[in-house]
This record gives sequence, C-alpha cells and structure tokens, in this order.
Amino acid sequence: MATMKDIARLAKVSTSTVSHVINNSRFVSEEIREKVQTIVKELNYMPSALARSLKVNQTKTIGMLVTTTSNPFFAEVMAGVERYCQQHHYNLIIATTNGDAERLQHHIQTLIQRKVDGLLLMCGDARSNNSERLNIPLPLVVVDWWFTELNADKIFENSISGGYLATKTLIDAGHKKIGIITGNIKKSLAQNRLEGYKKALMEADIPLNPNWIIGGHFDFASGIEAMNQLLDQAEKPTAVFACSDTIAVGAYQAIWQQGLSVPQDISIIGYDDIELAKYLSPPLSTISQPKAELGQLAVETLLKRIGSPSSDFQTIMLEPELVLRDSILTINKNTA
Repeated sequence: MATMKDIARLAKVSTSTVSHVINNSRFVSEEIREKVQTIVKELNYMPSALARSLKVNQTKTIGMLVTTTSNPFFAEVMAGVERYCQQHHYNLIIATTNGDAERLQHHIQTLIQRKVDGLLLMCGDARSNNSERLNIPLPLVVVDWWFTELNADKIFENSISGGYLATKTLIDAGHKKIGIITGNIKKSLAQNRLEGYKKALMEADIPLNPNWIIGGHFDFASGIEAMNQLLDQAEKPTAVFACSDTIAVGAYQAIWQQGLSVPQDISIIGYDDIELAKYLSPPLSTISQPKAELGQLAVETLLKRIGSPSSDFQTIMLEPELVLRDSILTINKNTA
C-alpha cells in the first residue's frame, strides 16, 4: 500500500508538502500540486481515515440511538439524518434498543468505544424501563423526546399547537363529539397534544367528555384497541383525533372490522404525516411534522455542539402544519 513517503520520493518533494496537497492545508504551487496529484492517482493512494482521526481527535462519525423503529415516523427522521450526514461528509452509526435497558447501556458504551464525535438520541417508546440518569461523555442532541433529563441540545415540535390545530380542524368541520386517542401519557409530547385538544374544546365551549379520552401507545395495536373502546360506548364520538398516524392506521382497521367507514361514520385526523398516510383509503388528514427539517437540524445542531462544546444548550421548537385530505366529513353544525 502506497504511503505519503512513497509519493514524496517520486515527486521529489517533502512529505509535509504531500500532506498539504492532500489535505489542502497550505498553499502549494500549481506545478507541484499537479505533480503530487498525478502520482497520488497513479499509486491509487487512499488517506488513512484512522490516522487522520487520531491526529485531529475526530472520527467524522456520529451515532444515533433510537429506542424503537416500529413507528414509520422515526424511520423517516432517521433517513433524513442519514442524508444530511452524507452532505456534511460524516458517517452515521444507528443503534436501536427496542425498549431494552441493558441493550441501551450496551449501545452507549459501544458508541463511546467507537469514538463517535457526538450522539443523537430519539426515544419513541415511553415503555422503556430505564429511568436512570445517563452519564454520556459526548456532545448530545435530543430529537423529539428522551425519557430522562440530559445536558443536551433539544429539538422538539410544538405539540400543544399541533394538538390544538388537529382538534380545531374537526371543530371547524362541524364536529362537537370529538374523541382522542393519546400516546403514552409519560411522554411530554403526548401530554402536550392532549393539552392542545382540551384547549380547542374549551375555546369552542364544547364540554370535555372524559370517556372519549383513551390512552395508549404510539403504535398500530393501540389504535385498534382504543378505537374499539370508543365504538363500544353507548354515545359515540363523530370524530377522533389520533395522536399519531400509526394510531390512526389502527383506528381505520377497527372501524373497518365493525362494518363502518371513514369518514361517513366517523372522521379521523392523525399526526406526523408519515408516507403511508396519503395511501390509506381514504387518504388521512393529519398534522405534519417537518421530518426533513428535523433531520437536518439534528445533524447541524450536533455538529455545532461538537465544534463548540462549552456553548449554552439550546432548545429548538418546530411548528407543525395541517395537511387536509379526505378522512374528515363536514357535518351540519346544528346537529353535531
């Protein structure tokens, strides 16, 4: 395997000159630069990433630790993170835990040993049984939510605003009997979406029916189970706010199983705007989280933290948007 010394010998220059040409770290005359680059190409020389990382104390690699990948929302965010890592010429190592506390600790230690420059954390499952405060000696950015408080930059979406917007959309369509299927209430964003729901009802002078507030998790199975609970009640809601699109997909299934249809029998609005939402029948109205922007900001914020580890931690709030499709029926406001 060719080395810088081989290139320097053939080009009749010093190894430091070869290094400056390869790393573009100092001015070198165009004549010498071309001579060195020609020999580099002829020898098929590849710089050692390991040697460079040891020299600059960076590996140009970041880790991403995700507690679950079953929700398509997280897969779409991870795809965005990977895309922006490539744009910044960083490698990405993704590790998932599936809610296992021991696996979480193992992955953290592995990523530390791999000398990643920083770590993105994204928790999709509030059922994780790890409540210990984690001591991670790396630059950190929390994306969406994490189950313990950390000294880290944080990127969230305005979930109170999103919950309010979803519920108000149903109210504006004439609905007054509105149920909600929440995610795990341990997650702050689930609490916030519920708070937004309550705020919209109160603003419209619609009484809160506690029987129409069904807890669950941000997954398909919870959508089925919770929607069945709503449909089995003597007084049924005419519309439901599903606090994730995965919940909404499960709700669609439960409605179909009971011989009913969306939106003729019950209107649905979801949350996240996953790719699947527009392919449901009928296409799902939903609150869109800016997933591409979330992935981009996650990478850029972490790179800033890596470059400036002592700067003040920041919290970035992204605003969700309404995506109207065909899952909401407009009804007579006088009979709702």
